[in-house]
Amino acid sequence: MDSSDPRDELLHIVATVREYVVEQLEFGLFEAEINESEPEQKYADLDLSALNIDAQSCVKCGLHEGRNTVVFGVGNPNADLMFVGEAPGADEDRQGEPFVGRAGKLLTDIIKAMDFTREDIYIANVLKCRPPGNRNPAPDEVETCSPYLLRQITLIQPKVIVALGSFAAKMLLDTNTSISALRGKFHEYALTTHSENAPVIMPTFHPAYLLRNQTAKREVWEDMQQVMEFLKGN
Repeated sequence: MDSSDPRDELLHIVATVREYVVEQLEFGLFEAEINESEPEQKYADLDLSALNIDAQSCVKCGLHEGRNTVVFGVGNPNADLMFVGEAPGADEDRQGEPFVGRAGKLLTDIIKAMDFTREDIYIANVLKCRPPGNRNPAPDEVETCSPYLLRQITLIQPKVIVALGSFAAKMLLDTNTSISALRGKFHEYALTTHSENAPVIMPTFHPAYLLRNQTAKREVWEDMQQVMEFLKGN
């Protein structure tokens, strides 16, 4: 019969677990898991109005140095349908509203063809400030700014998000797959496991791409037809 003291066994188990945790922290494994949830926790106590106010004064990355305005987002705060692009352009930077230039006019036409108005849906971008010369968003800029978008999604709770272009799609789906391979079907939102009533994501080509590639309009319209059918059924 084993006569060892149960208290000694318990102390040994606790010490072993402590050593394991310390070892994992040294390798950065636990830290990575903790940091992974940080973006969705930021601004958790802010409503849409307070979030907008915070964004207007944001200086968290270098993009604030060259902006005219912060382009937060516009539309119905209770929208079932949300469009997300990558970043403001020159027109958006001047007017403070997403998708108001040539690409924005085309998006408005698409929205009307879906039998919606801009007031029915919500439009936002991954970045809230314009990158110089309309260059692609840098990874650190996306990391810094995306919590604003994630909080917008949590507050609005759309049923469908149309990801316009590769940057929006890759960020919302946490993937490096090309937009050509992603479009045409619904995908699970990357933060579904952390969100109630999580939206589905429909990636499609950015309106700016359609201005250069007219033949792709048919594919985008096919994607939008799927979105309309989904919303009718839900």
